[in-house]
Amino acid sequence: MMNQPTVIANGQPVPAPLPCTLETFLLARNLPPRSVVVEHNGDAVPPSEFPRRQLAAGDRLEIVTIVAGG
Repeated sequence: MMNQPTVIANGQPVPAPLPCTLETFLLARNLPPRSVVVEHNGDAVPPSEFPRRQLAAGDRLEIVTIVAGG
């Protein structure tokens, strides 16, 4: 059985259907792209770039969920 490639999301290895876009990865994790802020390998990624940003095995993501309200 082959191991699925992983990316590092918030410090944890997470299986990812690579190659894929950042948007595909977020949707697979039930994270609506408009509800999160993402850093990819240290670079802040604007939401407009999520559909084009390609992920590779071992990439590092920091994903922060935006919480509305107060």
